[in-house]
Amino acid sequence: MTDAGPAAHDGPADRRGPTATGAGDPAAAPAAGPAAADSGAADADAGAAAAALLAEVGRLGSVAVAYSGGVDSTVVLAAAVRALGPGRAVGVIADSPALARGELALARDTAADLGAELVVLDTDELSVAGYRANAGDRCYFCKQTVLGRVSGYAAERGFAHVATGTHLDDRRAAHRPGLRAAKELAAAEPLADAGLGKAAVRAVARAWGLPVAEKPGMPCLASRIAVGITVSKDRLHLVERAEERVRETLDEHRVGARDVRVRLLKQGFRIELDAPAHRRVTAAHGLGDTLLREVAAVGPLGEGSLAPYRTGAVSTAARAASRTVSSDGAPTR
Repeated sequence: MTDAGPAAHDGPADRRGPTATGAGDPAAAPAAGPAAADSGAADADAGAAAAALLAEVGRLGSVAVAYSGGVDSTVVLAAAVRALGPGRAVGVIADSPALARGELALARDTAADLGAELVVLDTDELSVAGYRANAGDRCYFCKQTVLGRVSGYAAERGFAHVATGTHLDDRRAAHRPGLRAAKELAAAEPLADAGLGKAAVRAVARAWGLPVAEKPGMPCLASRIAVGITVSKDRLHLVERAEERVRETLDEHRVGARDVRVRLLKQGFRIELDAPAHRRVTAAHGLGDTLLREVAAVGPLGEGSLAPYRTGAVSTAARAASRTVSSDGAPTR
């Protein structure tokens, strides 16, 4: 399925960055002192990072950006539109059961904000045995499938390169099997090649006024399934529905949450919330048990627990449950 271009959007005509205001008005000038100096240094750092990225992207000539709607690939797509022009850049998002519907909608809106063409390609990672097996290298098979599809599309359209949102910190990570697939397919990594780590990527996003500058990371739904558990369409849909139910329940109790994960483990499931949300939930009488019952009602998940969010948690042993509930909705201790 393809989307020939950005959908109509009623937002501002230009989201590229802050405009100068208060010119010639002393009251509009920043106050002198350490805070102002720190702000100036941060602006200079963001400007230098942006310039390095634009130069790196400019060398590509034309590019199809493997796009997810997250801050990393959005900054690459924004840089491509700026450096090359909208006619020589396209965002390509892979649509499969591993992509939450809400994330796809947000990605469409963000691409429209950038004035970038967005193409949505159906992909079938689940047809790949290594992906389904989920033996610790699932990301390799996912990236191989997705980037292979994006590369084929780029070739059909005459784009010279495919670029990803890989940044310098990703290259330093101990276990990133997906990067091996990207290297095999010769995908460009302009963020990393320009020397940008995650903090610099967010700084550039803020400097350019991108709506995703503070968006938390949102890996694919398969990342919630513990290593060794087969990835299936039913399990991916189960995760998506469970996380939606957690957010709905938190909203009903007026608890905001930045990070929500429902992880499928070899023994049951675990709800993870960012630290502030987790503290509020555990302090509210009965809310933790309510969340666990609501998720258990979504499908056959077994017993559940509630814990603070941490990245990559499904690849480690499940922590001791702070609260558990059986799949029939009865809390246990």
